[in-house]
Amino acid sequence: MLAIIIHAAENFCLHQLQLHYEQSDEDSKKRTFLAYIDIASQNNETYRVFIGCDEPLIQTITERFLGEDANDDQTLIDMLLETTNMIVGSAKVLATEIYETSMSIMTPFYLRESSPIENSNEKKFLTVDNGKMMIALQRL
Repeated sequence: MLAIIIHAAENFCLHQLQLHYEQSDEDSKKRTFLAYIDIASQNNETYRVFIGCDEPLIQTITERFLGEDANDDQTLIDMLLETTNMIVGSAKVLATEIYETSMSIMTPFYLRESSPIENSNEKKFLTVDNGKMMIALQRL
């Protein structure tokens, strides 16, 4: 399941942001905004997908989509929630078209930056431009 989400995140970087990325095993040491969205697979397994963007990356995403610098946290949070929705929504399409499986997705929620990701089965990072994106999966 994580491979599908990563594939969608890579597509987001290349096609939506038009920025190159590199996979990494290192977490960002910068302030990170964190959201999650629950998904259910076709065999009724439920997962929580976490998408985290450090402040430089979510600023870049906001600038690309809104055409302006975002100085307030609420704008950055809203952009993170939309980014989470776009990535996981794209993963849903990829699951059907390429991976021959299906999933249903719920609504994304914001977590405080200090909230830990406990019991995360898998975690990967993408270095994008001058920031980092964290993608984690937790079985519920």
